[in-house]
Amino acid sequence: MQLRPEQLQAHLARGLNKLYTVHGDEPLRTQEAADAIRAAARAAGYSERQVFTVSGAHYDWSSVLGAAQAMSLFAERQLIDIRIPSGKPGIDGAAALQRYADKLPEDVLTLVQLPQLDHQQSKAAWFKTLTSAGVSVRVEMLERPAIPAWLAKRLALQDQRVQGGEAGQHTLAFFADCVEGNLLAAHQEIQKLGLLYPAGELSLEQVQASVLNVARYDLSKLVEALWTVQPARSLRMLAGLRAEGEAVVRVHWMLAEDVRALARVRGLMDQGTPLAMALRNGRVWGSREHWFERILPRLSAQHCARWLQSAQVCDGIVKGLMQPAWPDEPWDALQQWIWQMLQDMAGPQQRSARPTATAQAQRQ
Repeated sequence: MQLRPEQLQAHLARGLNKLYTVHGDEPLRTQEAADAIRAAARAAGYSERQVFTVSGAHYDWSSVLGAAQAMSLFAERQLIDIRIPSGKPGIDGAAALQRYADKLPEDVLTLVQLPQLDHQQSKAAWFKTLTSAGVSVRVEMLERPAIPAWLAKRLALQDQRVQGGEAGQHTLAFFADCVEGNLLAAHQEIQKLGLLYPAGELSLEQVQASVLNVARYDLSKLVEALWTVQPARSLRMLAGLRAEGEAVVRVHWMLAEDVRALARVRGLMDQGTPLAMALRNGRVWGSREHWFERILPRLSAQHCARWLQSAQVCDGIVKGLMQPAWPDEPWDALQQWIWQMLQDMAGPQQRSARPTATAQAQRQ
């Protein structure tokens, strides 16, 4: 059985399964899912708990298997908490987990905690056995559009709320920008608001005075913001990556690869290939497929050629070559290139004045 984190409480209220697998890389929501399972287990009489942290491919799994099969000396029921921080149990561990899941012991509830798994790991026989034998809770990163609603729910738990209407939405948007990619810090900022202000309505000024900018910037989020045509967020992400010490070469490479893919697909479309087939032939998959489906009808071959030329110019600047009409600083050159693409995708009706410095992107 597959569950989302928000479905877990309702499931636990109906009764417990013998085996739970929690996997994901969002620390706060992963921790809360595991805590909810442990709390439900304690309430159901699983009063003894043993924790096993698997370290390395040569971990001794006999201790785990022995603990699950042995009678408890202190309680009728026990909780076995297996943590695999690497997500790789090794050959022996894979075999042990499959044997364990095939013969789940009586009066034992098992919680397996894993990080986010890649495609190959999620298709492994041991993981399929765990998910088929019990309940799997996949904890994904909360995307930016969902963060304001998440913040509002968290504030409501401590009897606080933002103003109604557009003013409140603006407050939540500001809050979300400050904590994006770092829900653990967001949780702490919400708790701080509960200590600083009484129950009731919070103003934008109160939130601005209290909430720190603890957002974590990720290159994939910059790519998402760019291809979903979010100018302010794109430039804020670029400024954040610069401040956090991201390699400018890596940022340029990622963007240039996408532009080359767009140019390939646009060329196929201009030859008469349908968009869906052009995307497949252009080797565009996943989220990029959906983003490119929306922006390609607005782009011409001339747009793609101009972007490729700008990518080449930026490549030279990154390598120390000065270019006329372009900034000498690589990050500023990337900003100019990104702004060019955003303007082309937005169209003449939605174009706005270009920021003059990366610092302006951070203030938006």
